[in-house]
Amino acid sequence: MRVPSQVKDIARGLWYVEPGRAEIREEALPPPAAGEVRVRTLHSAVSRGTEALVQAGRVPESEYERMRAPAMAGTFPFPVKYGYASVGRVETGPADLLDRTVFALHPHQSAFNVAVEAAVPLPDDVTPSRAVLAANMETALNAVWDSSVGPADRIAVIGAGVVGALVSYLCGGIVGADVTLIDIDPSRAGIAQALGIKFAAPARAPRDCDAVFHTSGNAQGLATAIELAGNEATIIEMSWYGSGAVGLPLGGAFHSRRLKLMSSQVGQVSPSRRPRWTHKRRLAAALALLADPKLDVLLAPPIAFNDLPAQLPRILKPGSGVLCQIVNY
Repeated sequence: MRVPSQVKDIARGLWYVEPGRAEIREEALPPPAAGEVRVRTLHSAVSRGTEALVQAGRVPESEYERMRAPAMAGTFPFPVKYGYASVGRVETGPADLLDRTVFALHPHQSAFNVAVEAAVPLPDDVTPSRAVLAANMETALNAVWDSSVGPADRIAVIGAGVVGALVSYLCGGIVGADVTLIDIDPSRAGIAQALGIKFAAPARAPRDCDAVFHTSGNAQGLATAIELAGNEATIIEMSWYGSGAVGLPLGGAFHSRRLKLMSSQVGQVSPSRRPRWTHKRRLAAALALLADPKLDVLLAPPIAFNDLPAQLPRILKPGSGVLCQIVNY
């Protein structure tokens, strides 16, 4: 184990400080405590859906505690240091982790201390830049478990953002599954093609589906999910709307087809796996699932950490076209 210096380091972290504005703040970083490692950040990623709600101050008061990220600082609504996708190199810690590249659920920050258990080493075949997708892949994996989809199922995924694309990618690996990624933006067809998945606009999407995943974050997308679901099928709602209210057409097909609408959220391991899987095992599995270079299609050209506060309004703006925004340190 490398002996930690007793001199405090200076770390630079991103804080959301008021609606629409973020800034980089310096803070003293103490030496790692017993059972901690020091990680020097290489990359982090902006989670567009969640961080857009945080930036806008739209986290409901009732969800303040449940929405706290593992290493978040501050309190909702502002100021908060928020984020959960960081990859870096361990520079102080036990011998088996020293100098290894790890993923951690940590906000955007140049260096940080985390518990040894929270620093998950990258598999050899997963690049550090692609590893920033681990939190999104973990969300997608949990949802596929929740859905109980299987071979030969007809599956629709509405919303070709990062999570929707990863759900369709995982479902596409199921033998005989007929998977379609659906989005109102025709340019997202290229993403589906790169992942080996069919693509359709909502009007041309397949009906009578065995399962429908909704990830668009838009009420119209959820209405489309109801239209596409077959008799007694399950709709897996993965969008999070913050403090917004959502109207649903529950009159016709929803009742006559005896549809099921269920939520899927990554905070707990899916009930089908919970007796055997820990959060750490699930995160390690998500990292291993990122070995395919095809997934690089989801990564936007990187920006420098120093430029992140100025770039966030563009990145988080609806319709920006940005999928997973990588931040370089």
